[in-house]
Amino acid sequence: MSSTESCGHPPVNTAKKRLVVLISGRGSNMNSLLAATRSGQINGEIVAVVSNRADAEGLRVAASQGIATAVVDHRAHPSREEFDRALYQVVDAMQPDFVILAGFMRILTPHFVTPLTGRLINIHPSLLPKYPGLDTHRRALDAGDTEAGATVHFVTQELDGGPAIIQARVPVLAGDTPDTLAARVLGVEHAIYCEAVRLLCDGSIRYSQQGQVLLDGNPLPESGILFSER
Repeated sequence: MSSTESCGHPPVNTAKKRLVVLISGRGSNMNSLLAATRSGQINGEIVAVVSNRADAEGLRVAASQGIATAVVDHRAHPSREEFDRALYQVVDAMQPDFVILAGFMRILTPHFVTPLTGRLINIHPSLLPKYPGLDTHRRALDAGDTEAGATVHFVTQELDGGPAIIQARVPVLAGDTPDTLAARVLGVEHAIYCEAVRLLCDGSIRYSQQGQVLLDGNPLPESGILFSER
């Protein structure tokens, strides 16, 4: 299933959802989402891109496409909590329906996460719940795993511990290095993030008060939607 196929369904709802994307670097997932929203494959609009780094390449790309940008420099705040309060004020003023972490390299505290519960999503380069945190590809190789992948999940107060929306798996090949495996995983990341955001904007996916992910009203398994099955 290609990324075009994963995002090629017509939107169900007519009102476009307001999306705010948070980045720290080049924003490759942001670029994929931008293309999908501009083509109508996702029934949403990226209204702003926010970064904790003024030199993030993705800010330049977003600005060149006419998208509002903002910088909240974490170094200008004395604590993680102070930074998160400032970040939330900026993001909340943009009135997002959903906030999308796309390579945002900060661990977020409840000051940011709690008021956005059910509207804040992230993509992580592992088959969660395996390997939360950093260095996921090396950890998969060191463990002798036969497959790796990526997971889109709702963000909760537990690091990389929120319930999964969708997951894609790729094989681990003989001779793989962390870099070659990372490249293979990146090949599915863009597609599953596009699909997850499409389902959110259509209203097909939602986060229940019990902390479950529901697809058309039905609870998903721990791994979320398996990308290979769609």
